[in-house]
Amino acid sequence: MGTFLDDLVGSFSTGADGNPTVAMMEAAFAHHGLKWRYVNCEVPPNELSAAVHGAKAMGWRGFNCSIPHKQAVIPLLDDLGRSARLCQAVNCVVRSSEGGVERWVGHNTDGIGFLRSLLPVVSPAGRSVLIIGSGGAAHAIAVELALAGAARIAVASRNPDTARSLVELVNTASPDVGDVVGWIDEATQPSVVVGSDVDVVVQATPVGMAPDTAETINVDWSSAPPDVVAADVVINPPKTGFLTAAADHGAVTLDGTGMLVNQAAENIKHWTGIEADAATLRRALEATF
Repeated sequence: MGTFLDDLVGSFSTGADGNPTVAMMEAAFAHHGLKWRYVNCEVPPNELSAAVHGAKAMGWRGFNCSIPHKQAVIPLLDDLGRSARLCQAVNCVVRSSEGGVERWVGHNTDGIGFLRSLLPVVSPAGRSVLIIGSGGAAHAIAVELALAGAARIAVASRNPDTARSLVELVNTASPDVGDVVGWIDEATQPSVVVGSDVDVVVQATPVGMAPDTAETINVDWSSAPPDVVAADVVINPPKTGFLTAAADHGAVTLDGTGMLVNQAAENIKHWTGIEADAATLRRALEATF
């Protein structure tokens, strides 16, 4: 009969219970009549290699990688797409076959997903951007913004080594654009200061993500221009402490749902070749909240 074997994709992460991607993917597959399933998997760091080998053994068509696997997965793959190679972070892996040889190729859809969510609000071309964080999401976003023509990309991170590495990467994509901004060391709580020349602030860390929704980064908005845009990559919950504080200071806010919807559409295109219906993805995501 040959009708009982679905094509499998999924997600490997730690803290998988808070990831609503599965709802979007399953809705899109149903909408487009695809016999595909998306499996959300809790994978601790020491089991990532076993999980990847298991996906290969079970004939999966690909998988997503989220925190903390976006960089650790790279040595387990056969090749990287342009964006993933540039930012050295992977969130979408695709199984391909060329000449009968199976290959697993890592891509990064974080940056393009963020860029497409930002463009209806403001174009990054010629703008000054402050990115908080220097992990996988920050790398992907910074590279896409640099390629999109941002005039300055400053990085504020608690880790000076990864911040410098990210700035070097930005300057590789677009010379003399990247810069490191230090945290202000206050006695009670370090803070990030948004300068008067900043057009866009991107909170690119998992701080504030469920279940730790009370956590936030101390940001000083007092010098920020009145039309500054504040964007958060966290999607669960959509309204984070960072965005609430930004709105209190008059900033235009952008939550992480648009980035996730656009990212999901890119993932589906990589796996199936189909342009996923964005409205279906968004309805499924909104229903989870």
